[in-house]
Amino acid sequence: MPDESVEWEIPLANQPKADEFSFDLKAAYSAIYAVRSEVPEDAFTAKVLGTERMGNGVLISTDGLVLTAGYLIAEAETVWLLSNNGDAIPAHVVAYDHNTGFGLVQALTKITTPPMPLGDSSEAETGDLVVLAGHGGPNHALSAWIAAKREFAGYWEYLLDAAIFTTPPHPNWGGAALIDQDGKLIGIGSLFIQQVDEYDTQVDGNMIIPIELLSPIIDDLLKFGKSQQPQHPWLGAYIAESDEQLVVAGLAEGGPAENAKIEVGDIILAVAGEPVSDLAAMLRKTWSLGSTGVEVPLSIFRDNEITDVSVASSDRMLHMKAPKIH
Repeated sequence: MPDESVEWEIPLANQPKADEFSFDLKAAYSAIYAVRSEVPEDAFTAKVLGTERMGNGVLISTDGLVLTAGYLIAEAETVWLLSNNGDAIPAHVVAYDHNTGFGLVQALTKITTPPMPLGDSSEAETGDLVVLAGHGGPNHALSAWIAAKREFAGYWEYLLDAAIFTTPPHPNWGGAALIDQDGKLIGIGSLFIQQVDEYDTQVDGNMIIPIELLSPIIDDLLKFGKSQQPQHPWLGAYIAESDEQLVVAGLAEGGPAENAKIEVGDIILAVAGEPVSDLAAMLRKTWSLGSTGVEVPLSIFRDNEITDVSVASSDRMLHMKAPKIH
């Protein structure tokens, strides 16, 4: 199994230095694995995320449980883990949780590498020096700092109240480990982001899922393959923010919004009569109406007219292939 990650290296000047941290960097890197997954062509996520996905994952228990970014393994039929020693380890999907963005996979052969201990991301502060590391050892580890902790809303109906943002960006961020000064895992890499700071300067970085979101759901994920917390109503509309307007940029095929005759280019003005101008506010209002299946009244602007449309929400997980029991 080829490892595409060898094609790039982080410059030595940007790699973490042993005297900057109070833990064994080499031991921490050994707990980070490459994650390779194959997804059926008829999978719900295949068109957007592809059928071959590559990223990273972090060993978090002695029994071979690996935490990663959920999009890397959602609907996967085949998963392989690759160690820093070049060992290829078969694995299977345990769970994917859309609300947090976490995914769990289980190694199918014994792993002797020590797991990475979990930290407390709620204690992380802006300005903290951290390590953002992917599979591959020191050449794939980056000395970074926390640039911000703030709300993040994604067009795929995803919302974090306090995502972690780091800079400079890691070139292979998906599933990468965010490690604090004590060598503990405080987040999992999710996205490359570009944003403008208070000085109107473009800043590149990574959005990180904070580890504090894992503990409330991990028992459910291990037992049921999904969180047992109420699922948010899903519209199946990809919403973009543009000039303080919410524009429908795409529709999930066969999703609730498409079934309700929502069209690409529609501008969403209000949810249940409450005006909304940013994605986070729209999602919070939609989710406040109830769990999956609730009717979501939308006011939209189309062809110079305001129209009211009711969308019968659904559970997106019902459209996705569930993990196979091994």
